[in-house]
Amino acid sequence: MIYRFKATMRGNRQFLREYEIQSSATLYDFHNFLIADLAFAPDQLVLFRGVDKNGKVCSEYGLFDMGDGTLDNIILADCIAKGEIRFQYIYDIFNNRYMMLEYVGEAEEFPRETYPRLVTERGTRPDQFSSEHDTDEEFHASVKHPAIEEPDEDFEDIPEEPSDDEDED
Repeated sequence: MIYRFKATMRGNRQFLREYEIQSSATLYDFHNFLIADLAFAPDQLVLFRGVDKNGKVCSEYGLFDMGDGTLDNIILADCIAKGEIRFQYIYDIFNNRYMMLEYVGEAEEFPRETYPRLVTERGTRPDQFSSEHDTDEEFHASVKHPAIEEPDEDFEDIPEEPSDDEDED
């Protein structure tokens, strides 16, 4: 069985990805595909948070066991069966930067295709390590435009200072 997931990012309406992956794949398989697709460094800590239909975080899965299991031992079909239909794929743990992966249903399996695979792509990929802005909205919201004020005083009556180039007698 093939699952389809839609990937979006909070605050970035331009970014959209849709992925298809086998239901028998692990979260580690999904992670490896995501870092390849997004050109992320493979040596960084990541976290999948399983989220239910009400937005409640049910589980946290990491490269190291955090109590709910490790990425290489968690099967996607088991997560969906538990009601975890969304994942926060946290790629920058220190700044809590993530993309939302939402299960959108089953897809037809094509015998000659390899899975996981990218089905739809829109927008530019996020910068994994940027502490700056990923979106135009974030940038424009952070820029403080200085107020332009006209001076209250007129400086035309101030005499000019003599320049050093003039000959002194």
